[in-house]
Amino acid sequence: MKFYTKTHPYYCGVDLHTKTLYLCVIDQEGSILMHKNIPAKPDAFLKAIKPYHPNVVIGVECMFSWY
Repeated sequence: MKFYTKTHPYYCGVDLHTKTLYLCVIDQEGSILMHKNIPAKPDAFLKAIKPYHPNVVIGVECMFSWY
């Protein structure tokens, strides 16, 4: 098994909801650069992460059938 060991300048966590996405972007030191609720639309997401692209790793919460 290979493990991913590279570091990146930015990391983005996404909390999924039906109509919104909650984003949090941090840097390598753990400083919070953005906390933001946005509409759950591709264009809104791409616009929000544009300042950090292409040097961002994105992690998405995915709880299938939670409700």
